[in-house]
Amino acid sequence: MKSEERLVVLGLNHRTAPVEIREKFSIDKDKLQMVLANTDQIAGLKEAVVLSTCNRSEIYAVVELEEDIAPVVALWQELVDIPMDREFRQQYTYEFWGKQCIEHLLLVAASLDSLVIGEGQILSQVKHAYAAALENGSTDTMLNLLFHRAIATGKRVRTETRIAYSAVSVSYAAVELAKNILGALDGCRVLLFGAGKMAELTATHLLSQGAPKLFVANHHIERALSLAERFQGQAVPWTEVYEMMGDMDIIITSTGAPHYVIRPREMAKAMAGRRQQKDINGVKTRPLILIDIAVPRDVDPEVGQLAGVDLFNIDDLESVVDENLQQRQQEAVAAREIVEEEVHNLLDRYQYLGMQPVMSRLRDKAELIRRTELKRAMRKLHDLPEEDVRIVENMTKMLVRKLLREPMSSLHDAIGTQQEQELKGAMESLFQLESMGNEVDADA
Repeated sequence: MKSEERLVVLGLNHRTAPVEIREKFSIDKDKLQMVLANTDQIAGLKEAVVLSTCNRSEIYAVVELEEDIAPVVALWQELVDIPMDREFRQQYTYEFWGKQCIEHLLLVAASLDSLVIGEGQILSQVKHAYAAALENGSTDTMLNLLFHRAIATGKRVRTETRIAYSAVSVSYAAVELAKNILGALDGCRVLLFGAGKMAELTATHLLSQGAPKLFVANHHIERALSLAERFQGQAVPWTEVYEMMGDMDIIITSTGAPHYVIRPREMAKAMAGRRQQKDINGVKTRPLILIDIAVPRDVDPEVGQLAGVDLFNIDDLESVVDENLQQRQQEAVAAREIVEEEVHNLLDRYQYLGMQPVMSRLRDKAELIRRTELKRAMRKLHDLPEEDVRIVENMTKMLVRKLLREPMSSLHDAIGTQQEQELKGAMESLFQLESMGNEVDADA
């Protein structure tokens, strides 16, 4: 049996299971660490890494017997309360073995299996999942090799392709739109209507693009205060927000209110007092950018008719997002070529891994015999000068190296061929590699 044939992943994701199922696989961090630290108590399970995100929950494992999924199911049952019977697995999960398991993890790490192709969070999540398993002693040679290469592949994809470039979220597209219109966000005064998740993501993108300070308005002032504090901004009471709109460069709304929160009357009043930036001829050069990313909309469409206001809604942004997604799909072709190359390289490494224990035992046994016999000889040649001792020791090393050269070459050449298992068995029997040290005399 080839080494990689005992590799398996059992999991579910956004394509195979609805959110009401996925949320049941949310795993407490302390519980995960405790379970990982005790994987050796599960019969037939040799190694394990658990990857759990909002869109996927997966266990990568090495089992003792090929196609024996029972140890992985047992590990899942230690982590979640939901029964993982055959019917459940057939309906919601996927199970990949060997090469397919390797390919799956590399696609995941390269963000090619994500809800949004090219998103950057998954590679960090793969790193953390592996680090947790490593820290708790649930990995060994096979998963160490797999996850090292998966992480390297994810980095390579992001370096050698443009799969992570361009906006593919509405919040990011809103910030990019404002930046493209104004040229840069340095010195811009930005007001956020709303303090939910969308506002949080927008605030993150704004600061990353150079916006110096954010103002946050929300009907619930405590939520505005919380968001403003996180981003070193300033909360604005709802009763004061309309008075300061005219002083803003950018307003982005995402309140989730069932009605318009900005109407022509409030906006016209704000614009009347706006300190317009003008060029040397007295012509206004900097409009107020108003971006409404809420559904239902926060801004009355008639606001867009006011002088000095450039109004955009979510439909304007989604066209940009769709175009950028198409660009990422094109980059995904190059990314998949990288993954295929890395899968091939890993399979070669695993083939060598299957023969490596035999080669290591043969080398170790020869070295043990060499050192034992050299020590015995040195007892009889106790008056040899130090230089002569070095000559004798080097000679014994060269004898061992030359004697092993052809057997080692034969073992290496047999990797991946029909003779691999036959030659491994012959070497183990011929050199009695399962009983190393038995032939060494007691006086050694």
